[in-house]
Amino acid sequence: MSDRLDQLEAESIYIFREAYRKFDNLAMLYSVGKDSTTMIHLARKAFFGRIPFPLVHIDTTYKYPEMIEYRDRMAREWGAELVVGKNEAAIAAGMGPEEGRLVCCEALKTNGLNRVIEEKGYKGLFLGIRRDEEGSRAKERVFSPRDKNSEWAYKDQPPELWDQYNTNFSEDTHIRVHPILGWTEIDLWEYIAREKIELCPLYFARDGKRFRSLGCMPCTKPIDSSATTVEEIIEELKRIKDPERAGRAQDQENAYAMQKLRAKGYM
Repeated sequence: MSDRLDQLEAESIYIFREAYRKFDNLAMLYSVGKDSTTMIHLARKAFFGRIPFPLVHIDTTYKYPEMIEYRDRMAREWGAELVVGKNEAAIAAGMGPEEGRLVCCEALKTNGLNRVIEEKGYKGLFLGIRRDEEGSRAKERVFSPRDKNSEWAYKDQPPELWDQYNTNFSEDTHIRVHPILGWTEIDLWEYIAREKIELCPLYFARDGKRFRSLGCMPCTKPIDSSATTVEEIIEELKRIKDPERAGRAQDQENAYAMQKLRAKGYM
């Protein structure tokens, strides 16, 4: 296990440094979840304790209060620049999951993120997605080009053979960089255990429930669990048969619709 985690860590650190060397004006999407929190830990290792780019959180106003408290506290502890983006117009117009979960995700998350990218002029974003999470993510590349509108041509992705990453793109290309794309859910938790990474408390069981994946309150449900430590979560995951994002309502509506949503710039 240690050799695998060492290899995964080294690859992720290399990806961070290669992207930072190649592209200007980068940021990291910070969802407050275990993946992006682990990615911040890796970034701090890559850059000797500092985070040399902003952390971008897209606030839909539907997040659990524990997530916002944890986000603000950890950003202060890391000394990170935190950029909070909202689609204020959609929120003011009353956008919510009752309009349709995928419609809501596009308005509050995708469009909210695209507004921040446009306002700040970010050339690229680091994202904490993994191929084993969900079908459309399995089609991603480590360095994934988007057009000037942040849209993803998932049928026309550059090859990445034997970890040879393509970083030569035209000036008007927006880049999504995925440093932990090849990790699995178990890899992630074993690394969290080894590195003693502090996570949002919602991941740990309380009153017989815990969250396996974090998102908006109306669309994210906990699982039955008695796991109150990282080690207990690892053992629990070895027994669980349900997919990781089974509690995320938008993932269950339509797999093809989810792919189309991501093609428009969704995380």
